[in-house]
Parts: sequence; C-alpha cells; structure tokens
Amino acid sequence: MRARPMLASLSLLPLLGGCGMVVLDPAGDVARQQGDLVVISTLLMLIIIVPVMALTGWFAWKYRAANTAATYKPDWDHSTQLELLIWAVPLLIIICLGAVTWVGTHLLDPYRPLARTAPGQPVGADVKPLEVQVVALHWKWLFIYPEQGIATVNELAVPEGRPLKFRISSSSVMNSFYVPAMAGQIYAMPGMETKLHAVFNETGNYEGFSANYSGAGFSNMRFGVRSMTEAGFERWAAQAKARGTTLDRAAYLKLERPSEKEPVRRYAQVDSELFDRIVNMCVEPGKMCMHDMMAIDQRGGMGRAGLYNVRQLSYDKFAARGTGDTASDRYIAENCSNPELLGTSLARVEDQPVNLAQLTGAGLSRPGSGPLSPARNSAKPASARPALAPVSITEPAS
Repeated sequence: MRARPMLASLSLLPLLGGCGMVVLDPAGDVARQQGDLVVISTLLMLIIIVPVMALTGWFAWKYRAANTAATYKPDWDHSTQLELLIWAVPLLIIICLGAVTWVGTHLLDPYRPLARTAPGQPVGADVKPLEVQVVALHWKWLFIYPEQGIATVNELAVPEGRPLKFRISSSSVMNSFYVPAMAGQIYAMPGMETKLHAVFNETGNYEGFSANYSGAGFSNMRFGVRSMTEAGFERWAAQAKARGTTLDRAAYLKLERPSEKEPVRRYAQVDSELFDRIVNMCVEPGKMCMHDMMAIDQRGGMGRAGLYNVRQLSYDKFAARGTGDTASDRYIAENCSNPELLGTSLARVEDQPVNLAQLTGAGLSRPGSGPLSPARNSAKPASARPALAPVSITEPAS
C-alpha cells in the first residue's frame, strides 16, 4: 500500500519537462552570465559532493557486518595522506569559487553600464541606453519612460538589443524588481534609488514580479514584459502617446493608493520631475524634499527657528501623510535633537524668544557657547541677536 503514493509521485516526474528554465536559459546577456555563474559554482561544489556521496556508499558496503574479509584496525586514528586530501581539495575549490565570485561580482555589477550586449558585441560609444524609471507601488508597478515622455502600469516594453538603464525606487515599503529572463533582482526601497543595467537579446513576452514580500497583495504584484524590435517599440510608444492620459502629481497620489490586480494602464504625458520627487518623498504638496532637508542640515540644521516646519518632515504614510491638523508634540519630539525641547509643545516654543544664530550641528550648540538654554536665549533682546544666514535651496534639474 505504501508503494502506491511513491509510484504516483514518480509518474508525475515527466510533467516537470514542461517547467520553464528561464533562469538557466534566459533571453538577456546579463541573466545568461549570471546563470553561467550558477552552473560553474554547482559543478565546482559537485567535485566534493559526488566523491563524498560515492565513498559513503562504498564504505558502508565494504565495512558492513557481514563482510568478515574487511580490514579491521581498532587502534587506527591518523593518516597524513588522508588529511591532506580532505583539506587540500576543499581549499582549492573554495579558492576557485572565490575567484569566480569576485570576477563575476565586478563584471556583473548592476550599477555598472554594460560593456557588451552579447558575446562579441561591444556597446558602441555613441549608443545611449534606454532609461526606465521603476516605482514599486502597493501592489503594482509603475514604469516611466522619460525619453518618450510616457508611463505604464504593470507593463514593461523594451527594444531588443539596446542597453537598458533602470532607476528603481519604491513608494512606501521595500520590494524587489525581478525579471528572470533579463537580469537578477534588485531591491526597490522608499527614499532611495537603486540601479540596474541589462539588455534583451531576444524578442518575446516574459514576466516580472516582486521577489520581496510586501503585504496582502504581494502574490499578484506581477507585470508583463515585452521585448520587441526597435520599430515595434517605437510603434508601441506612439500608441501609448496617442491613447493615454496624463500622469501628474495629483494622478500619482491617487495611483499610489493600495490596490490589487491592477490592469495595464498607459499615460501619454508624465510630470518630468515626478520620479525625483518620489525618491525624495515630496510628491505631496507641502512636503519638504529629502535633498532640501539635507541642504538645511549641511548648513547647521533647523534649530528652534524651524520647529514650525516639522510637519513637512513627517513621512509616516498613515499618521502624518498629506495635509491635516497642525503639528503635534509627537512630531516635534521626533524631529528635535535638543533634549530641553522634547517635552515642550509647539505653541509654548513659539512664544519664547529664539536665538537665530547659525548652528554648528543638528540643532545643538553654537560656536563659543554651551548647550542651548531658554534662559540664555531670553536674556538677549531679539534686536541684539545675529540673524540666521538665509539658506538658498534649489531643486536639481530633472
């Protein structure tokens, strides 16, 4: 009776022949080189695994209890030749694996522009990669084509044979951008930008998905990938340009809301600053961009004079996202580095005289003075206090 389930399982093995081997037989040169690394590493490890498994069976057979002719040495405990074999072979394999890994890590660095599109086909100096800006949303993918001025949802179309440059980010939580037929997976993280360079060497329809769990709709966070000829890609872009709608900041904020199983959607026009604002977490009106925040911090921080601005620095999607009530004590405490102000409300702080002298750190002491003190600040009239040098913040050109 026990043999029946085993036989039933074995009878299903031929069905595995229909499974795709996309990782080891991809359509892109980068993915193919990565697949070769997997094969080479596996073969190197099999140099140890196969002999060990074979010798395990041979020793069990030779020294079985029924074999009275086997050599019996109860006092044996050491063999120099055996020790050398046991340690030398694995050491050599580890050295080979390390060399292969080191070379492959540098040659296949996702941030490194492609040097070739296929074996024997170097990338010309005049070839410009196609840039695609990728945003992982809850639970869908947004693709922006700045060169064509279009965008799509859950559809990635690229020309065959042309180098691709992906700029990847996320709207809220970590995801992972993965197209097995094209290249390895790259994380998409909010407030950060990662990069991936890749190419398709064949035309066809493939699939991409998120390889990092991100909540309830994760299993449906998939998108179609279309590799087409250069002429076919131009026709596809023209169709999107003619039939799509506009993706501005307001439309993005609606698209950003969590949803599952989103159909393919195309946009004929895209805000040229949208992706940079997504990365800097300032798509919403009134939000301070991260690069502005870093510029202020480089100039010495906001200090007391900037406490009224702390609501712009709160990026919690569910507690402080968008416009709402005035800033509360909780947001002040989260953004103020001065312990004297942690228990002080925004209204009481605004009523106190403020020393506007430029700070040397992130809201702490000034040159030649001790820790910031309300009493010390109040002792000097406002007219006698030096003014804070104006901070000029310019957003980078898109």
